[in-house]
Amino acid sequence: MPLRAKIMPPTRQISTSIPRPLENDDPDDVLFDKIYGVRTIELNRPKKLNSLNGSMARKIIPRLLEWSQSQLANVIIIKGNGRAFCAGGDVAELATQNRQGEKGQKLSSDYFALEYKLDHLIATYSKPYIAFMDGITMGGGVGLSVHAPFRIATENTVFAMPETTIGFFPDVGASFFLPKMDGKMGTYLALTSEQLKGADVFYHGIATHYIHSSSLPELEARLAELTFKDYVPLHERLVIINNTIEEFVTGLPSPRPQISGHLRVAVDECFSQRNIGDIIGTLTTLKESNNEQIKTWATKTIDTMQQRSPTSVLVTLEQMRAGPTWGITDTFRHEHAIASRFMAHPDFVEGVFARLVRRQKERPNWTPATFEEVTPQDVERFFAAPPTLELLDSNPASNYREYPHKWLGLPRESSILQKAQQLPDDRAVVQHFVREYNGKAGVKEKVEEVLERSKI
Repeated sequence: MPLRAKIMPPTRQISTSIPRPLENDDPDDVLFDKIYGVRTIELNRPKKLNSLNGSMARKIIPRLLEWSQSQLANVIIIKGNGRAFCAGGDVAELATQNRQGEKGQKLSSDYFALEYKLDHLIATYSKPYIAFMDGITMGGGVGLSVHAPFRIATENTVFAMPETTIGFFPDVGASFFLPKMDGKMGTYLALTSEQLKGADVFYHGIATHYIHSSSLPELEARLAELTFKDYVPLHERLVIINNTIEEFVTGLPSPRPQISGHLRVAVDECFSQRNIGDIIGTLTTLKESNNEQIKTWATKTIDTMQQRSPTSVLVTLEQMRAGPTWGITDTFRHEHAIASRFMAHPDFVEGVFARLVRRQKERPNWTPATFEEVTPQDVERFFAAPPTLELLDSNPASNYREYPHKWLGLPRESSILQKAQQLPDDRAVVQHFVREYNGKAGVKEKVEEVLERSKI
């Protein structure tokens, strides 16, 4: 007789308006499977780099809710088919809709509501959730992974938030996670769309683990063997899963991320400035540096930012300032209001068609065309509308301000520097964190880099 999942009483305050698949949705754009206690979600649009659309979200949400109530589902794994985990949302479809006027813009706004409901569900999920970020992980793909307790990068991982390139802003919870990155790395990545690759995704805290891609199938099989008693609390389950993942870590390809040392100091110096004029002014000064790496980086960064939508860059800069005051629920509600405003702004349609449809190399025809032409009032309008998005989980306790599972990644720079003030020397600091993190790969390397840089 086949086993049946025992359905438990709901422990979450779930909205009654649960999205369901529509008749015309592609039946095969997401594949679900189970291996003992593991439940897998496979994004299956490889020709589109698994870009997320409404059809996929409408399948994933009810399945996650179903698994959250099943005693047979111990671990959730999300992965992508092909060379991408998920390269973002299907923005070409949205830009086409926006050309239809208010009706099309409303449809696009509704898509973001659906996407953010899914992202928030993942961010507040009651069971262990693991994202295999094997391949391109950008935009909408970041929303499906970055809020998970376990985020596994591989040698194939390419992370970016490229929204300012297309006249949009870093969404899917970026207001929450980017400002929490060490120093001003989050603001730098948000304004420039700079990519992080491979182990650097792990070093900078986007991923919690770095594993070679060839080990992922074996890891998945090993996770399927895990069993938990019903009464085992979530934290203890996370510890067991973390120890299991660590069994497959074989080392890091480099002892330092590419953005480290003097270059990281330059990033923090430039992107800690309060306004865009001061950021570009500081970069301009660094163009005269005697350090060739810094000079080249500053020149490239100025050129990059001048190519971006001025409105997008300035809204994003304000977003990075506002984000730290929002909880995770606040974040998605505010971002939906901002996204809805962008759907009525000409830069989104222009950016998507210029970059993704026409594939033009020239700068898109942004409106306004320069930073100076964008007024403070223009920026404020993106934040003025009160949030209206109703998320699936309405429990106020879910509106956390720090990730409850942040201990699973590398130690934060602020913690390292604080401990350095308390211990006699660098060696003692390194030993402290290696011991505290049970010898986790990357801890020694990160602590040493932070301590070295603090003396520059």
